[in-house]
Formats: sequence, C-alpha cells, structure tokens
Amino acid sequence: MYQERASRLDGAIVWTRTVTAEAAGPGPGPAPYPVLPDGCMDLLWIGGRLLVAGPDTRAYVPEGIAGLHCAGVRFAPGAAPALLGVPAHELRDRRVELADLWSPADVRGITARLAAAEDQAVALEDVALRRAAGSPPPDPLLRAVVGGLNAGRTVAATADAVGLGARQLHRRSLDAFGYGPKTLARVLRLQRALAFVRAGESFAAAALAAGCADQAHLARETRDLAGLTLGAYERAYAAPAKSETPQPSGSRTTA
Repeated sequence: MYQERASRLDGAIVWTRTVTAEAAGPGPGPAPYPVLPDGCMDLLWIGGRLLVAGPDTRAYVPEGIAGLHCAGVRFAPGAAPALLGVPAHELRDRRVELADLWSPADVRGITARLAAAEDQAVALEDVALRRAAGSPPPDPLLRAVVGGLNAGRTVAATADAVGLGARQLHRRSLDAFGYGPKTLARVLRLQRALAFVRAGESFAAAALAAGCADQAHLARETRDLAGLTLGAYERAYAAPAKSETPQPSGSRTTA
C-alpha cells in the first residue's frame, strides 16, 4: 500500500509504502512497480537504513523490499542538493547510504531516533526540516526553470526567461537536477502525459496535452524513460491493483 501527503517542507512530499510478499511476487524478485524518472530526489527510510535516491534518467525497479515498511521525503526538483550537501549529478541514477554524505556519527543518531519513533515518516520529515533550516534555500532561479519547462516552454525560451546562457543553464542544471535542461524537460513532459493517462485520457489526447508531437512520440518517450509501453503503464498504474495501491510516479524504494 502506498500513501503520500504534502510535507511541511515547501514543495516536498512525504510518502509511505509497505510491500507485502504477495505484491512483491514469489521469491526474492523485484516489486512490480518501477520507479519512474520525475526530476526529484528522496530521503529514504527502508528496513532500518537511511538512504538517498538520486535523480533517475531511467526506470528503477526496487528489489528486496518484500515485507518492509518504507518511508520517504521526496524533494521538489532542484531542492535537495543544498539540503544534502552534494551536487545532484553525483547521485544520478544511484541509491546511496546517507552516512556516505553526512557524518556517520550523526546518521547513527538519526537512525536510532527513527527506529524508536512511532511514525517513521513524521520522524524522517523532521530530519529534513531541521536540515533545511540550516541549509541555503533552493535557488529561486532554478525553481523558475522547472516552472518554465513544466509549462512546456522550450529550453531556449526558458533560458531567456531566467536570464541565463545555454552553457550556464546546463551547468547549473547538472548541479541542481542531476542532468541538463533537455533531459529535465523530457522527464517533466513524460510525467505530465502519464498523469493524463492515469486520469483516463486516450494516449493520443495525453500526448498532445503534455506537449508531445503525437502518440508515437509519447510511446517512444515512455519506452526510453520508463522502460514500459503505454499499454503496460496503463495496466500497472491506472487500473486498480489487486494487492497494492500503485503510486503515481513510483516511490523511491530500494534494498
């Protein structure tokens, strides 16, 4: 079962997921719902471990989580690097131990507090809030970049709107989002399109509404970024699951 809510941290989402053995499938195989690229990074609590999920450029299938209660704080695109203290591109397509980024002694103390907490999701959110209070705020210019690209503007038009040259925008995007603005635009467009699919729109209508050239364009992007056909996505995410409620874009769980 997957659940999420808005965080007390601006722009973030707090989520929880419990994967039953039935939902995970027989044996030690992967859980059925892949994590799809969304431009975000997550702070994770999984089976007593604290981890960070970097920005994805391809679908990620979590393994070894059957029977585990997972919690996470999913940060808005560009918001996590200042809080975590590491450029996003260093964590691209990776899941790493939080102790590799922060003081191991501090992480041991945080781990003990979360293990004793009645609600690990709330406790994890508190960790993020305390860390954010002592960290530089996210760059508002890069928030404007996300807004422009998510509105369907071209990379060139977005760069002009925020007053950056193409090279400057690319360099700052690597640090903030983990990849360049063209990749971020593709990821955000795919998420828009799949939201329309989940809402019941036809593939062709979803493609046009999200800014794709046509349904074939959306189908290619879904295969490239999500590792799924449109039909497979619709069956896995839009239809009610028998044993587990699927998450909208894939919570970032890992072994």
